[in-house]
Amino acid sequence: MKAMILAAGLGTRLRPLTDRRPKALVEVAGRTLLEITLSRLRDVGIREVIVNVHHFADMVADYLQTNHSFGMRIEISREDVLLDTGGGLKKAAWFFQEEPNQAEPFLLHNVDVLSSIDLPRMVQFHARHQALATLAVQERETSRYLLFDEQNELCGRRAGRDGAPEMVRTSPKTKALAFAGIHVISPPLLSMLTEQGVFPIIPSYLRLAGSGEKIGAFRADDYYWRDLGNRENLAQAERDVEQGIVQL
Repeated sequence: MKAMILAAGLGTRLRPLTDRRPKALVEVAGRTLLEITLSRLRDVGIREVIVNVHHFADMVADYLQTNHSFGMRIEISREDVLLDTGGGLKKAAWFFQEEPNQAEPFLLHNVDVLSSIDLPRMVQFHARHQALATLAVQERETSRYLLFDEQNELCGRRAGRDGAPEMVRTSPKTKALAFAGIHVISPPLLSMLTEQGVFPIIPSYLRLAGSGEKIGAFRADDYYWRDLGNRENLAQAERDVEQGIVQL
């Protein structure tokens, strides 16, 4: 199984920590976000990873070379212009299409997400439900919600608690859930990304869900999860590690 780590962001919410280094090389308890994510993937048997880079891209490449790619095959996808999540994945699609057998799903993981989500279980869930993509989601406060029907399939989205729902499929009952930044994707999705240039992947998921494709929800409410994209959450993650709430 392969994976992609989304690590090209500017890390503006982490400034001044990212004034002279990329977000991927910011540290928690003495380990970089990139190393933590790679270790999580390696621990579940993933040995081939592609990482997209933009902000201080050479620093990431040098870091991986210095650390001998942590014993993994790691490819770099350089973005001269930030392509966002969808554009970044589309540029890196070759990595998942180089094998004769392209049926195996792959993981897409934000570099600034720290979690204990059971990745093998999520992959098994994805396969069992024969989804095109499966998104780790939680019931928590967020600025943007994804809406799922009673079969846990994507049917819309909503901005904030009181925003008007944007539906792509009708459903008598929906559940508003927060996306956790981890996806399991079946390779056929790559050829369905008809958008060009810079684009986020969530609108692509909504478009595909509206056309009848199965974009599923993996409930991750019972796992540790923290967005490390800002300094407050980074500091809290440090405390969580010190207290043994989460292990790196």
